[in-house]
Amino acid sequence: MISFEEFSMNDKTPIYVQIVMHIKRGIVARLIENNDELPSRRNLSSLLGVNPNTVQKAYRILEEEKLIESRLGAKSYMLLDDEKIQKISAELLESDAKNIVLSMKQMGIKKEQAIDLILRYWE
Repeated sequence: MISFEEFSMNDKTPIYVQIVMHIKRGIVARLIENNDELPSRRNLSSLLGVNPNTVQKAYRILEEEKLIESRLGAKSYMLLDDEKIQKISAELLESDAKNIVLSMKQMGIKKEQAIDLILRYWE
């Protein structure tokens, strides 16, 4: 069963997006694998203290992206292969990189400073 113990909500992003991102990051980290079972919508909404419709919206997005399979009245399972995992990894990396670069530009950091900073933390 996919764990949400490490899940923490923030105020800036809609909760359903946070749920989707939690699952995608778990996929890339290989903490979530093909055929892993997701918590039921009702159980997850209770665990997180959110409206069941919020969890339903997150699961619907994952279904549309063909990352999970849900059957009416049945459990939901991950549908993963190497191609999907690589696609998610590239998507998350690009999104994170864009956000970091945008923040640095907004702070007036020059490209050379940004590269130096990245290299310092890379080590």
